[in-house]
Amino acid sequence: MKKIILLFLVFINTAVFGQTEETKTEKTRFNFFGGIESNSQWYTNDIEREINHPEDPLRSNNYLNFNLNYGKWSAGIQGEAYAPNALLNYNPKYNETNVGTWYVNYKATKLDVTAGYFYEQFGSGLLLRSWEDRSLGINNAIRGGKVTFTPTDNLFFTALYGNHRTGFDVSEGEIYGFNSDINLFKMLKIEGSDLSVGFSYVGRYEKTDEVDPNFDNLTNAFAGRVNFSKNNFYLFTEYNYKSDDAVLYNLDINNDFVKPGSALLLNFGYSKKGFGMDVNFRRTENMSFYSERVPETYTETLSTSINYNDKIMNFVPSLTKQHHFNLANIYVYQAQAQVLVDPDTGVTKAGEIGGQIDLFYDFKKDTKIGGKYGTKIAVNYSNWNNLKADYVLYPPDYKTDFFGFGNRYFSDFNLEVTKKVSTKATYNFAYINQYYNNRLITGASNVIVKTNILAFEGDYRFSKGRAAKIAVEHMWADNDRKNWAAILIEYNLNTKFSVFASDMYNYGYKHNPSILIDDITDPFEIHFYNFGGAYKKGSTRIAVNYGRQRGGLVCAGGVCRFVPPSTGLGITLTKSF
Repeated sequence: MKKIILLFLVFINTAVFGQTEETKTEKTRFNFFGGIESNSQWYTNDIEREINHPEDPLRSNNYLNFNLNYGKWSAGIQGEAYAPNALLNYNPKYNETNVGTWYVNYKATKLDVTAGYFYEQFGSGLLLRSWEDRSLGINNAIRGGKVTFTPTDNLFFTALYGNHRTGFDVSEGEIYGFNSDINLFKMLKIEGSDLSVGFSYVGRYEKTDEVDPNFDNLTNAFAGRVNFSKNNFYLFTEYNYKSDDAVLYNLDINNDFVKPGSALLLNFGYSKKGFGMDVNFRRTENMSFYSERVPETYTETLSTSINYNDKIMNFVPSLTKQHHFNLANIYVYQAQAQVLVDPDTGVTKAGEIGGQIDLFYDFKKDTKIGGKYGTKIAVNYSNWNNLKADYVLYPPDYKTDFFGFGNRYFSDFNLEVTKKVSTKATYNFAYINQYYNNRLITGASNVIVKTNILAFEGDYRFSKGRAAKIAVEHMWADNDRKNWAAILIEYNLNTKFSVFASDMYNYGYKHNPSILIDDITDPFEIHFYNFGGAYKKGSTRIAVNYGRQRGGLVCAGGVCRFVPPSTGLGITLTKSF
């Protein structure tokens, strides 16, 4: 393997230096591009918070990738360095400097072939998605081969085989996949609307150590979907099925607890000038799906996801509003794809059912509500429940009611009004109401938190790229750490340089441990301050900040990572070339 990588690096090196001589007569023969990203943190002691910095207080996650195109051929490689260690609460397998991914690709008009590491998604991703998100520490690229065949503009076929990346190695479990998409109406030359259908198959093969298993080594999963649009209306629906497989029970598989899985997704909406509506419904049952059945466990710090989302096969994001206000991201919902039948706590769940609706309306200019520059209103509501089911604690089992709603996990109602009051000034007002069932979501303390949040944000643009923003928020909570207040101030000195300062303050808690949702040791009634700046020129950006990180979840695209409480200096550098 190392010889292959060495030869690959030599190929890249030769191509790059060869380009210098060759571009004198033939400038477009090679296309070379890449990027660098470095995220560093210097963790410090914080006496007020009773935090001692880790053994290696200076840590960094670094990524360097090179890509080369030559006609129909392309190749790329990504090196990674976690030096001397990765940032806190990243997967412990990211612990060295090495080659993370590499690939070679051939792409013609109808044929696309990739060998090495690749990323892929079938349909909505509920059966298969491999992707990279550095902020979450996720990189579940598949190492193997992928072939995409497009015989016509309306037919698409993909076949793949490989193993998941896990740290700087690959999983023992093997992944097989086939996907097809057919645009029926374009094929039949039907105009005025679009109708496409798709079918997916995903297989996960992992040899089990069970003496007499009640499940097969090969788990088969299938999906069918329909996508329709006409004028201003669109609709997408998908159904996924996973064959019988051992359910994870106390971080191990139970040979007597074998169940199939399924997921139903429905999305539809309507839009026209000044109005928009989008509706999502989803039901998942036992859709936890990994390329290895038994997770590896670590004891360093908490992780809210099995294996730090390592070797995860599918993509089940939380379908809730992705808030940009800080206080609205304290009680964050995570999708409940797994099964839990716990006789110790009495918590039972087999998945989730629910959805969300978004409504948008623009009041016209020069009207009573719209004013001179118009007014925008956005309303969002999401609600997620446990599946209604008959649960048996011992031996563990359940039988669900397909469209039955069990106890509520989470709900979020929010209203935002955006008002432009001049050519330079814009205001945003928001109200957010949340319900968070901690026991049912996390399996921890039996606490339900209800919150009400008011927020204001104002933007003002000066001349020559100068701009200022201020955001003020307040949360009233009936449980846990009680109330919060927050403020954020940003100022752009020009189009290249910006600075910011923020603070979050917790108050109102009276000594009552029974209303806390976790055992995070941060003291009460302290300031979570943060300040810094950023400089950007061309494709280069550097950002520096110093402050306190509240322990909790950091989320991106509906997927989350737990970060422990910390204080320190952070530096981020990104550059593309």
